[in-house]
Amino acid sequence: MLSIIGRPADSTCDGQSRRHFLKIGGLALGGLGLPQILRAEAASEVTAGKSRSHKAIIMIYLSGGPSHQDMYDLKMDAPKEIRGAFRPIQTNVPGIEICEHMPRLAKMMDKFTIIRSLYGGPDQHASDLCLSGYPIGPKGQQDNHPSLGSVLSKIQGPVDPAIPPFVGLTTKTGHAPYSNPGLPGFLGLAHAPFRPDSDGLANMRLNGINLDQLRHRQSLLNSFDNFRKRMDVTPALQGVDALTLKAFDVLTSSKLVEALDLEREDPILRDRYGRGSSSPAFGEDAGPHWMDQFLMARRLVEAGVRCVTLSFGSWDRHGGNFERLPEQLAKLDLGVTALVEDLHARGLDQDVSVVAWGEFGRTPRINPGGGRDHWPQASCALLAGGGMRMGQVIGSTNRLGEVPQDRPVHYQDVFATLYHQLGIDVATATIPDHSGRPQYLVDRREPLRELV
Repeated sequence: MLSIIGRPADSTCDGQSRRHFLKIGGLALGGLGLPQILRAEAASEVTAGKSRSHKAIIMIYLSGGPSHQDMYDLKMDAPKEIRGAFRPIQTNVPGIEICEHMPRLAKMMDKFTIIRSLYGGPDQHASDLCLSGYPIGPKGQQDNHPSLGSVLSKIQGPVDPAIPPFVGLTTKTGHAPYSNPGLPGFLGLAHAPFRPDSDGLANMRLNGINLDQLRHRQSLLNSFDNFRKRMDVTPALQGVDALTLKAFDVLTSSKLVEALDLEREDPILRDRYGRGSSSPAFGEDAGPHWMDQFLMARRLVEAGVRCVTLSFGSWDRHGGNFERLPEQLAKLDLGVTALVEDLHARGLDQDVSVVAWGEFGRTPRINPGGGRDHWPQASCALLAGGGMRMGQVIGSTNRLGEVPQDRPVHYQDVFATLYHQLGIDVATATIPDHSGRPQYLVDRREPLRELV
């Protein structure tokens, strides 16, 4: 493990005993430090030296399964025990109505597309399907298929050598499948996501400098300079191999540090996104209402990351559905509209795709506890950007919101579309598995004609 040794917090005679360190292994996956991941990447067949465009995607996983008929598919003609307590409101696209608790989205509906007829998810509480197109299967999580971010890492590689192509912001949860940020599957750890620490990047400390102090760029640069000077005179550091040094370059890259430092943003813009907290939503075992992650995702793709994943909220509302959802919908409404508005303002809307969805929908009938239970038969998705056609609704469900009626859309149909917008033809693109056999990225390989 590489440690950056800086100015001592308290001086001692040897100048060593109470120093602060940046440990590269602290920003890792599965116990492997970044140097090991980079070493595996170097041994793989990531393309190098080729011209790469910078298309990107932000994947927002709504952990627990959001209620489709309480968000985008309200059934006002259904019996009371089906339609629930919320009312629809008009959007700025004639004929499209959504839930009253998402007024910002309603005003920006021309920049979004809703899929109301999504299907294809089993009854599994896991992010696997939403990040890879494959649920947990006989071969394990994602049935050992790579997530979309890992595929981009393999096929397209990094935009910038100092910027990881795939970053997972998903926070840890007790129910581990909720916090899968997108696994590499048979591609191996060379294409695993780079994961900043979920506790506010607490491991990223340089000479005792925390995130609040990272804006003091001169102190940061001095820390890097001091480390490099020490490399020339410290025998232990002279044996550090090239890939460990590359890991050091990644972690000390001004682009990466700046992308992770939200204090560099205008406070007005930060307030537009909202601040939130890394604590689990409602104290439950699922994603947080951490609004900062929407902004960090934008900063990361702008810096060169190809895929960013995050989880948001706790949507497993078996009880108290209509008491909890108003707060949660309002927060999602704030974060996702700020993100898309920001992407448009920065001219990134043609290059950065956004998708927000969960693993399944909720039962049409409200249960005795005032909640809705698991319902894999129908779900919903919200899409934006990426050069896709916006301002529309794709598909519908039947009168009670039970099953897709018009234009059923499988999860993998959406993946085929996202890959298409990222410049990858899923009809022909393959990647080799462990045995060297070529594997298609998804089983369904036709992009949605309404979007492309």
